[in-house]
This record gives sequence, structure tokens and C-alpha cells, in this order.
Amino acid sequence: MTAERHLALKITHLLYSCSLLKNHTPTCLALAAKTSVSVLREDVSRDASAPPAAVSLVRHAHPAAIARRRKTVPRTVPNHASAAHRSSSPPCRKHTDDTTLADASPKLNYTAPQVTHSLGTMSSIKQVINDAVEKGKEVYEKVRQPNPIRLRDLIRQIRSAKTAAEERAVVNRECAYIRLTFREEDSVWRCRNVAKLLYIHMLGYPAHFGQMECLKLIASPRFTDKRIGYLGAMLLLDERQDVHLLITNSLKNDLNSSTQFVQGLALCTLGAIASPEMSRDLAGEVERLLKSSNAYIRKKAAVCALRIILKVPELMEMFLPATRSLLTEKNHGVLITGVTLITEMCRQSPDMLSHFKKIVPNLVRILKNLIMAGYSPEHDVQGVSDPFLQVKILKLLRLLGCGDSDASETMNDILAQVATNTESSKNVGNAILYETVLSIMDIKSESGLRVLAINILGRFLLNADKNIRYVALNTLLRVVHADNSAVQRHRSTILECLKDADISIRKRSMELCFALINGNNIRTMMKELLLFLEKAEPEFKATCSSKCVLAAERYAPNVRWHIDTLLKVVEAAGNHVPDDVVSSAIQLISESRSEHAYAVGELWRHLSVAQLEYQPVIQVATWCIGEFGDLLLNGQADVTVVESEVIEIYQKVLWSSQCTITTKEYALTSLMKLSARLAQEVESIQQVVSAFGSHLNIELQQRGIEYSQLFTRHNHMRGPLLERMPPFEGTRPGTEQNKEAITNGLDTSPDSQNLLNDLSPINNNSNSKIAKENNESNALLDLLGGMEPGNADTVVQAVTGNQPQQQQQQQIPPPITSKNTTPAASNVNADILDLLGGLDSTPVANNTISAPPPPPPPAQLPNNSNFVLDGLLNNSSFTPVTNSIITNNSTPTSSTLPLTNSVVPPELQQSSSMPGIKAYEKNGIKLDMTFEVHEALTTINMLATNTSQAQVTDFLFQAAVPKSLQLQMLNPSSTTMAPDTTLTQVIKVNNPNKVPLRMRIRLSWSANGSQIQDQGEISNFPPALWQ
Repeated sequence: MTAERHLALKITHLLYSCSLLKNHTPTCLALAAKTSVSVLREDVSRDASAPPAAVSLVRHAHPAAIARRRKTVPRTVPNHASAAHRSSSPPCRKHTDDTTLADASPKLNYTAPQVTHSLGTMSSIKQVINDAVEKGKEVYEKVRQPNPIRLRDLIRQIRSAKTAAEERAVVNRECAYIRLTFREEDSVWRCRNVAKLLYIHMLGYPAHFGQMECLKLIASPRFTDKRIGYLGAMLLLDERQDVHLLITNSLKNDLNSSTQFVQGLALCTLGAIASPEMSRDLAGEVERLLKSSNAYIRKKAAVCALRIILKVPELMEMFLPATRSLLTEKNHGVLITGVTLITEMCRQSPDMLSHFKKIVPNLVRILKNLIMAGYSPEHDVQGVSDPFLQVKILKLLRLLGCGDSDASETMNDILAQVATNTESSKNVGNAILYETVLSIMDIKSESGLRVLAINILGRFLLNADKNIRYVALNTLLRVVHADNSAVQRHRSTILECLKDADISIRKRSMELCFALINGNNIRTMMKELLLFLEKAEPEFKATCSSKCVLAAERYAPNVRWHIDTLLKVVEAAGNHVPDDVVSSAIQLISESRSEHAYAVGELWRHLSVAQLEYQPVIQVATWCIGEFGDLLLNGQADVTVVESEVIEIYQKVLWSSQCTITTKEYALTSLMKLSARLAQEVESIQQVVSAFGSHLNIELQQRGIEYSQLFTRHNHMRGPLLERMPPFEGTRPGTEQNKEAITNGLDTSPDSQNLLNDLSPINNNSNSKIAKENNESNALLDLLGGMEPGNADTVVQAVTGNQPQQQQQQQIPPPITSKNTTPAASNVNADILDLLGGLDSTPVANNTISAPPPPPPPAQLPNNSNFVLDGLLNNSSFTPVTNSIITNNSTPTSSTLPLTNSVVPPELQQSSSMPGIKAYEKNGIKLDMTFEVHEALTTINMLATNTSQAQVTDFLFQAAVPKSLQLQMLNPSSTTMAPDTTLTQVIKVNNPNKVPLRMRIRLSWSANGSQIQDQGEISNFPPALWQ
């Protein structure tokens, strides 16, 4: 049946061709059928495998018969007859010559078997033809598609979608069709399909499969194709994809085109997606077009040059000659692009900044012409002449006038004219005024001009537009340190912003209010801030309460007002109070001896009516009542309280499910202290404390068990152990002493972590840890009695572990100057320590730094002891620290630095001098360093010199060294420097391992109202420091 199938396919083509012409005229149909039959005859004649009957049929077929074949050929032939005739018929002969084919009569005079065979063959052919026709119709309908829909129709379909799912269905269907046309290389509708694909990309759907089609459109000679192609390249390509490099050649050809619009397309695309490689390849063409006489090309070339210098800064000098001429252009489009290009050049290079300072008069003239020019419909925006160009010029003037007195003086008059002549009723005028204010505050302007700028910001605060008020608050926050008195005039307006409905405005006004607080307005400002704190959102309470505490620490007029303010802050902030606020309040009350009675009375009033869900108030109150409960009960606190009321309140706190574990720890320790101050309710206290011996929380359980021991086994020691704690020796945040420590210490903010990198921070942390443990030892002896508050006898501890007994020891200097205790006091302390059981108090050494008068042997704490007061002191275990003593006859070998900024002993001052170095010289500041070395300790004397003509304030020097070194920085001699003056600071570095010294530094200071920061690394220290 291979031959029949082959013939059937030929006939299928014929019939299908005729079926396609069914709607045409009979003449066309006959012509098409005749042509098809002729072709079929030639094909069958050349086909040697065709059966004779089929060849004869085709030879003598008439076109009309072909068209009527479906009517003349019988539909069915009996299968058994066909089979019989097929089995009995002889094999067909091959007719290959014309004579034999001609003998086949058109009347088909065959014998019966031949006719039956022919009919069976034609029936099979018909069946194949019918199947092929149906299949062909399906394929044709699938291939034959209508023209793609237009972009506007696609937009209409997407917008008419009622749900996101309907929109995704429309987009997915269209993307599938676009993919199909892309695969078939349909160049007729490529532009339309890419345009629709770009719209789909703008809706957020993936469209990366159209990148190569964009490149094909770019290579097209038609402008409409190029326009869509370049637009697609700007949207679908970027420098991170290697595909964008394929359009470099097309860009170069279009940049050299004779049509300005084609050049403009290429320049816009290059300015949007240029990579460093593409910038280097095409910078020459851009520089040539920047000198073009066509303003349309020049402004686009300037934008493209801006992109190139951002990617390849070293090509900046190539555009310098052409850039100068841009400012002489009258076309505003060229002017605005030229000013933008010059601004970026000045930001990128200090040399360019110095070069372009000579154009300040030209910029002033252009800005003056814009202000004084009459109405120009081409450039007018709401009555303002080209506000976009004015803003760009103001930004460039601010950059050129920063730190330059001559340039600032040149632009002072024009800035004053802009500030006074610009209307603020429209947004365009407000934009110009905002840039004018920034320019005035950044350059070296006159004081009157600065007041005018701040008054403009004050008017912004009265504007109904929230965005303008927010911008004004932000700007005032930036300039408040430059002219605080001028901003203070608008204090009432700023306070009103605390009540604004917009949360962002309230936040900025809160920050500005804290910046405006000083000693004169602290009462008024704090009253308003406390009202704000009560109604503020929870996210504001923590920040606001911390800043209130800092402001009160710094500007409090008296101690009682300070205590009242802290209590109000703790009460208003509720549970959002940070831990540092609680500790600051406790420390303040502890230090204020004269206000103990007042504080305990106020806190009792708060505690008696306090809601138990507010933990900070309860914590401060319980601590204060535990320490000074005797003042509360004997009437000194101006309140009448009986012991049973106190126990009732404490029981309510301790058994409340609303109180946290930390609050209960405060209350339990406070109640234990009251057992030494109350006379009648000691048994009630004992019962409450004993109940906590079986508490589920391990900390409360430990406290309950240990405190219970003081009622039974160690009852005779309960009174001395529960005496008042001495005042805290640390400094609170915001005090002057602590402010200096913060100023000259290492900044631990996230921004300072870049300074440290792989270097360790200043060794204040390790020193403070040792000092903390030493202070705990002193506090223990003070708590046990026999030592006056303020005594600082050093508790020396024995060498523990496997350390050699011959190790030389060093004594940690006391944190403050103090008196020596008497031998009797030391003996009392030793006796009390012995009473705790199993303590060995063998002194290690009996020599101290100063020989006359020799102090008594210091008490020594044991290496191992079951210390019964661990729970009382909030320490689960006591970790001994190995300290040592410097005697008069020994030299220091320990690696521990002194913990305070005390005078170095004479033994350490006997050092060899080293050659000094110049560590830093930049931005008007010069740092010189000289060195003194003794063993592993290196003393660096730093001399900072102000070589500029400006007043330097808030000077801060920070340093970090590798982890193998230890660094200590003493306070500087000053933080301000007038021109040509100096300040000094001493730095001590301990280098026990003799490693090469290197130091990373950060400097910051204020000059001319601007903050300057710089950092670097010092690696040129003399090798003799570690050799």
C-alpha cells in the first residue's frame, strides 16, 4: 500500500487546494483544478512505483471530475469481494512507455478483476484522502492565526480584569503568543509584540525572553523599530548582563548617524545602561557630540557624559573642555544638563572643585537672570521661571561655596534675593526656598542670612502640607547646632508639632525638642515632653524616656526636681522604660543623701497605688524602701506608714502573677533588708522569705534559701550584712564626668564598627571588668562593716591555679584618692570574713606604691570558698582575679595597665626617648606623636594642632589596636582649638608580646558649623618601640 499512500498524498494536496477555493468563482476553481491535475500527472508519470490503474486514472482525469470525485466514487466496496479480486488478480505490469499508457482507454475498458482491483485501490485512496483532508484542516486552523492584538487592546483587556487571577490569565495568554511569534521569527509584528512585552514588564511580570528581540529591532533600519528596540534595551538590559555588550556596535553606528533623532536614541540608551567597558569604547563619540552645534544633541550628550564619569572617573578630564562651554548656552535644557554634569565632577574630584570655583560669578548671573526675567511661557511653572534650573544652580553654588569665604561672599547677595523674592504659596517656590536654606547654612554666610534661612523653615512649620512640615523639622534638626538661638525662636511651633496627627512629624519634632533643651528652658521643655510621653505610641516611649533622663542629668536645676522628673518618666513610660532608666533613678537616689527621706516618701505613694503590671515603678520603689525603710517608718518621710501596711504591699507584689521574676527579685531582697529595719514584723518577713525556698524559679529559690539562713544559723550577722549600701561610685549617663569619658572613649555605635574591623577595641572593657571585680570586693568589705564609704584599700588575691608562686605582682591603682584604713578596721574585716567559714587570709605582700606611711597588710580573699552572700550580691560564684603589687624595689612585669588616668609612678617615667612621627595632617588638623618606652609599656604623647583659620570644637580622637595589645587613653587637655593652637592627649599601649605596633584612628570635629570625620591607619611607628 506504499504506492497507494503516496498517490493519496498527491491527491490530498489537489483536493485540499480545491477546497480552499470553494468560495471563489467557477472559473478560478477550474483553473486551479486544471493546474493541480497537470502537476499531479507529471509527478505520477515520474513515479515508477505507482499502480497502472492509478496512473491511467490520473492520465485521463478531467479537472471537473477531480472536483466531483467525492460524488462519483462509491463510498464502500465489499471487503470480501475486494479480498477475492485481490487474491485472484495477476500482478500488475509496469507501464513505463507512452504507448502503453496511451492504450489505457479513457472509457476504462478493464476486465472484471482489474476493475475490481482498481475500485478497491481507489477506495483505499479515498479513505486516506479523507483522513488527510481532516488532518490538514486541523493543522491549517492551528497554524493560521489572526493578526496580533494592538497594545491599546491589551491594555484594555488587562484593565478590565476584575481579579488578579484574571489579569494573570490575560498576561500569560499574551506572553505565550509572543513567545510563539518570537520562535517563528515573525519580523512583521516584532515591533508590536515587543511593545506589548514592555508594558507587561512594567506591570511586574517577567519579560527577559524579549532581550534578543530588542537587539534585532535596534539593528533594524526603520526608526520606529529602533525606538522600541532602544526602549526595550533600557528596560530589560543592565550592565550586570552580558547581553548588553552586544549592542555596543549598534550604538556606535547610531551615534555616527546623520539623523539627530537616531543619535538621540543612542545617547539616551547609553546614558541609561552604559557599563565601564561600554563607556571606554564610546567615550570618544560622546565627547564629539558634546561639541555639536545642535542643542538637542548636546543636552543628551551631557547626560550620557554624566553616566560615563560615574562609571569611569578617570575619563573626567576628557569632557572638561566641552563642559565649560555648556554654561554659555541659552537653551535651558543644555544649561540644566551642563550644571548637573559640573556638579557631579565637583563631587568626584577635589581638583575639579577648585577648577570650577571660577564659574561662581557666571552661575550667579544665570540665577539672577532667572529671577529678574519676565514671563516666559516656555519655562514658567506656576509663576516661577524654570524652577528646575534654579534648584540645580543652588545645589552647585552650595557645593562651590562650602569652606570658601570668597565664593560665599560672591553668592550671599543672590541667595538673599532668592530667599526674599520667591513666593512660598506654591510647591515650586517652596522647593527653591528649601534649596536656598540648605545653601545658606552650608556656606560661610553672614549671621543675618542664617537667621533669614531659619525663619523660612519656621514658616514651613506653619504650612498645611505635612510634607513641607516634615522637611522643615528635618532641616531644623540639621542646623540647630549651627545657630541654636535662632531655632529657639520657633520653639513653641515645634512643641505644637508634638501634637500632630502624623506619626513621622511627631517623631522628628520630639528629636528636635531634645536638641533645643538647655539650662534655661529645661523646666518648660520637660513638662511638654512628659505630656507627650504619656500619650505617645509604645515605639516612642523607650527612646523618649532615655533622652528625658539624659537631659535631666545634664540640665537639672536641683536634685529634688531631678528626682521628681525621673519618677514621672518611669511612671509615664510604663513597661517601655529601658533598664538604664531604672538604674539611673536608683543611682540618683542613692547619691542624694539629703533627699533620701523625700524620695522614699514619694516612692511609697507611687507603690501603694501603682498598678502591678508596670514593673519599672515597682522596681525603683522596692529598692528605695528596702534601703531607707527606717526613714519611712520613723516619720521623716512626711508620710504615716505602719509596718503591717508595708508587709501587705510586699506580699501583694511577691504573690502577684503580673509581676515579672526580676521585679520579684527586687522585692524579695528589699523585704529582706526591711527585716533589719522593722521591729514588729520580722516573723512575717521570715515566713514570706522561707516560702520562696521552694519556688519554681531557681533564682528566687536560691535567694529564699540563703536569706532564710540569715534568720537561723547566721542571725547574729543579719544586721551588719543588711546595712545600707554605700553610694554608687560610677557616673550616670549625661553627667559632665561621664560625658568626657564617652567623648574620649571608643564609640560603640554601629557606625564605629567599621573603624575597628579586625582590630580589638580599646582595653577599657577588660580593665573595667577587673575594676568591677575589685569594686565588688571593696563593696563586700564595706557591706560587712568596719570600712568607711569611699575607702579604696585594694583587696589583693592570691595566685591561683598552676601559676608560679614567684610571679611578680602588680597592684591595681584605686579609682579615687582615698584615705588608708586603720589596722583595727582591717582586722575587723578579716574577722568578719573568717566568720563566714574556711577563709584563709594570708597576705601576699605588704609593700605598696608609696613608701611613707606603710599601710597595713591588705585583706586577702580565698581561692575556694562557699560564700554565703553570693546570692545577696547577685553572684552565683566569685571568680578570683590575679592581681599583683608594684613594690618600691621591683619593676613591673604584669601586662595589666592602670585603670585610671592617674599619674604614672616614677619608676615608669624612667624611659628612653624615641624619635617622633607625624601621624596625621589633613583638613586643617595635624597630629604629632612622641614616645616613651619602659619595658612593655609605651607612652604616646599626642599633640594636635589646628592649622586652619577656623575654630575647631568637639574634637574627638579614637583609636584601636590589635587584640594582642592593650590600649588606654587619658582625657585630652581640651576639646576645642582656636586657629594655630594645640591640645594634648596621652595614650598608653601595653605590648607584652613585643609585636609590631599599628593603630587605626578616627577623628571628628566641628568647624564652621559642619561636622568633619576622617579615619586612617598609622603603621610608621619606630621599630624601637617593640624591639
